[in-house]
Amino acid sequence: MKAWRWRIVAGALSMVGSLASAAAPEAPRRVIIDTDPGTDDAMAILLALNSPELKVEALTIVAGNATAAQGLENALRLVSLAGRPDIPVAAGAQKPLVQKLVTAETHGTNGLANISLPPARSSPDPRFAADLIIELVHKYPHEITLVPLGPLTNVALALSKDPSIAGLVKEVVLMGGAISGGNVDAVAEFNIYVDPEAAQVVFQGGCPLTMVGLEIGRKALVRRHHVALLKKTHGIQNDFAARDLEYLVDLCEKKYALEGAPLYDPTAMGAVIDRSLITTKLMHVDVELRGEFTRAETVANRQNALNRKVPRGDRLVFEGTEPLPPNTHVAVDIDAERFLDLLISRLAGR
Repeated sequence: MKAWRWRIVAGALSMVGSLASAAAPEAPRRVIIDTDPGTDDAMAILLALNSPELKVEALTIVAGNATAAQGLENALRLVSLAGRPDIPVAAGAQKPLVQKLVTAETHGTNGLANISLPPARSSPDPRFAADLIIELVHKYPHEITLVPLGPLTNVALALSKDPSIAGLVKEVVLMGGAISGGNVDAVAEFNIYVDPEAAQVVFQGGCPLTMVGLEIGRKALVRRHHVALLKKTHGIQNDFAARDLEYLVDLCEKKYALEGAPLYDPTAMGAVIDRSLITTKLMHVDVELRGEFTRAETVANRQNALNRKVPRGDRLVFEGTEPLPPNTHVAVDIDAERFLDLLISRLAGR
């Protein structure tokens, strides 16, 4: 073949290969959802299971919004509702590492807005949640995004048993914490409040970490017109989601005088599906474990530095600063309307 003809053919083949490569869809992100279902957990789980961007490898269950036993039953029913009884659902920690368990009755007596779901079509996975997390992270190194939506007990147990997983997870995107006031008391967010010792293990555990806290959910209120949009669609998942969200809107309007319901857990899942939904800042975050009024506060150092104190005579004086390495991408903003459009469309099956 003449040289010029070969160059044309080679160029055409190269262009076809480039176009094929550019058109190839990105592989779904492998996720483990660590959860305490939970009304808003349920919406986050259904969002994940109806999003082609994600491949849910397992649900691991922790005590929090409901008891561990109730949460396990809820999770099994939710994966069945979504037509995914094949997904492993593993029981985990029954209580926090140190303190007594606190649950959230505002989610209804069954944790799911008192809505009775059809019986589960699968049984619990026999593995313990922390062990399953470790197993899957080693099976898919640098591919697993861990999405904790409840107290961090299971994740802390996994990190304590096998610290190497901190360098093997792709990322941990957690719903928890706050940098501008709590929802349990003045400073503490519920998931961190239930097990602050576990939270400190996770924040200092070395994982690539993103914190989606209360500030983000408060900016993403689901309102009655969102529920009305969902009610126009029908299906076993759609109908449950509409009832669940309506329960949350009623609760938040009547009990907390809000204009809608903050969707805390779904915002974290939304950030996993589409990171461009949130804006983050790198900060060093610690969890307060001893304060009389501040226990379980996520203390975010925005300067990532500490003042250095040096002795001078009978006193200490500040002299310069010492760097404090940031350990967390803290979400500070969200494109709320784009997130809500994503949530409602996925729950509606679009």
